[in-house]
Amino acid sequence: MECGAAMSEEAGQTALNAQERALVEAAHGAMANAHAPYSRFAVGAALLLSDGTVLTGSNFENASYGLSLCAETVAIAAANAQGRLRDIAAIAVTGGAMDDPMGSGEGSPVITPCGRCRQIIKEAQDMSGRRLAILCAAPDGSAVLRLTLDELLPHAFGPANLGIGPT
Repeated sequence: MECGAAMSEEAGQTALNAQERALVEAAHGAMANAHAPYSRFAVGAALLLSDGTVLTGSNFENASYGLSLCAETVAIAAANAQGRLRDIAAIAVTGGAMDDPMGSGEGSPVITPCGRCRQIIKEAQDMSGRRLAILCAAPDGSAVLRLTLDELLPHAFGPANLGIGPT
């Protein structure tokens, strides 16, 4: 399954502060830029940098499916391209069917990063030297989960396993 896999468990609404709400809204807005002609499943991601800057990304599919890029990867690569990988403080992700971008009503599933993106988020977290807040949202906004990387990717392999840390 591609990035933006729906969580199978029931998710409750997490109380968000104004900055977190804006980050989730930015992720939802990024869905409009998705290039997803094959899956017709748009995913948007938004990064909050340490200075308050928000960078977004959307999924970018390719006819050679394995070359597709997930929204989280696009956003993190954009931060890296700007020399800001170590400035990432939080990430929000949401997604849904392109024909129904707001979900099919209340109770739409919360969207979480795929395994590959969890590993890429791990790299960003380790390089930043801080725990990243990960906000996973349903496309209709009915539910948002605030998760940690340890919850999404326990016992992860990362730069420290190779003797590399933040510089």
